[in-house]
Amino acid sequence: MSAPLATPARAPCTIESRAALPDEVAQLLAAAPGTQTEAAWSAFLSVYSPLLLRVASAFGPGYDEALDRYAHMLDELRRDDCRRLRRFSADGRSRFSTWLVVVARRLCLDHYRLRYGRARGNAPHRPAASAARTTRRCLSDLADNAVDLTRLADPTLPDPGDRLDAECRRLALARATRALSPGDQLLLRLRFEDDLSAKEIAALLGMPTPFHVYRRLAGVCARLRLHLESTAMARPA
Repeated sequence: MSAPLATPARAPCTIESRAALPDEVAQLLAAAPGTQTEAAWSAFLSVYSPLLLRVASAFGPGYDEALDRYAHMLDELRRDDCRRLRRFSADGRSRFSTWLVVVARRLCLDHYRLRYGRARGNAPHRPAASAARTTRRCLSDLADNAVDLTRLADPTLPDPGDRLDAECRRLALARATRALSPGDQLLLRLRFEDDLSAKEIAALLGMPTPFHVYRRLAGVCARLRLHLESTAMARPA
């Protein structure tokens, strides 16, 4: 007849170290398996659940994602008779709550890696690995959220708001240009519509040098800019 399997030994936890632990943690680590453990675990959660939830929420956006990370934390903290909690050294150098925050953040990172994968490979291959990981994350998020793809906007179409803004700017520029003198309107047409050089424009309009063309163009553009800025300020939000 074979000998019965031995119960895995708990990590050492002396009377002195228990005395230095918060009461709810010491009771959890000292509790015998069974009902006492459930009660001690509930007492532990009543104290530290708010802290764990804050860490889960701070690690990334999304209420459902935060709850997934929180559930992962609880599973890992209770695994193997609270093996992770027994690693805390109550030597007075750090508070248990501070240590628990560090552990919780590492568990959030583990959860992320389990879900989306870990970066691997040498530096030259990291961009490709990062792109693959991003793709896995998008696919996973789409599957989890059950997105209706028929309701997504077509990314190839221009944004209606951008189209409206562009049309407003075009109309404002046309009005400002019509307010210029005929000579200034001709100057703009020759330079920006006919794409003539400053030397060619100077010869057509009888200006002494191309420098005079540039100086007059700068003045016309400055007046147009002021007109457009004043129009934008006067437009209701």
